[in-house]
Amino acid sequence: MVTIAVRLWDLDTNGHVRGSAYLDYADHARWECVRAAGVSLDALAEARVGPVNLETTVRFQHELRAGDEVHIATAFSYGSGKTSRVSQRFTLADGTAVAEVSSVGGLLDLRTRRLLPDPASHWRALAAAPHHLGL
Repeated sequence: MVTIAVRLWDLDTNGHVRGSAYLDYADHARWECVRAAGVSLDALAEARVGPVNLETTVRFQHELRAGDEVHIATAFSYGSGKTSRVSQRFTLADGTAVAEVSSVGGLLDLRTRRLLPDPASHWRALAAAPHHLGL
């Protein structure tokens, strides 16, 4: 779980958090999971792989405003193909559902510029604490 305080520069002219800031918050929470798993940017570069986002959907449920803190729970799931899914639930401290962000991603081989098969096995090999990545 990652907690983010809403920043004034994340607000739109209506006084609530703009849509692109939700994507920034979701990215930050995913990277915090990667970091907690013990995977560094250096390790990814050395392995010549990089995570890529292929699709993101945001479902807004309740507005966020200045002064709010949002909690982001992140869950990873893997299938048998080249992609994985990330589901993120944004809530306020009182449990009010704020948004859901769903993403499809993969691991890109930086030499061939192609998605790697079985991303779960690659993350598992890189991570010291793979449970932070749903493994």
